[in-house]
Amino acid sequence: MDVYYAYNYAAAGWMILQSIPLLSSPTMMVTMLSPEVRETTPLEAYFSRSLGFAAITLGLLTVLLTGSIPLTTSFSDPSSKLDDPTAPYALPTLVITASYHAIVSFYCYTMWNETGNFGFGISTIVGSSLAAAGVWCVLFAATDGRISRKTGADKRTSGFPFKNVEAEKKRAGKKAL
Repeated sequence: MDVYYAYNYAAAGWMILQSIPLLSSPTMMVTMLSPEVRETTPLEAYFSRSLGFAAITLGLLTVLLTGSIPLTTSFSDPSSKLDDPTAPYALPTLVITASYHAIVSFYCYTMWNETGNFGFGISTIVGSSLAAAGVWCVLFAATDGRISRKTGADKRTSGFPFKNVEAEKKRAGKKAL
């Protein structure tokens, strides 16, 4: 579960880090994106700040909905704590944020190939890493394995390309009795 929580905090941190320039200086963002230097229009400033607030909101919702910060209904009710450390919306939130990072990293990659801008390259690397970590969490950290108490092996494994000869011997011995 450590990778799961690390992914949640890293995704939220990356979204908040991206929102800081949008909130603090829309003029700088328009100047970097525009071929000519000019003052921002009120509409551009509005969209820049709205996008910054949306990115912060998505980052905070990622942390809250995935159960990284446990939320209870009451401060004094210990019975409301769940045995499962993840929230009920953890897997859908994880899938959505991993998809978001994959789409954004693909967009940044295409822009990096077109413009050669260093910022798009960094965004491609960070976004791809977050998308890969999110997919890893969806595949491997979303469910607890069914570990056998006797052998310590995962019960969901199959012996497809290789046969488990020892298990077959034990089964044959039980059938003979």
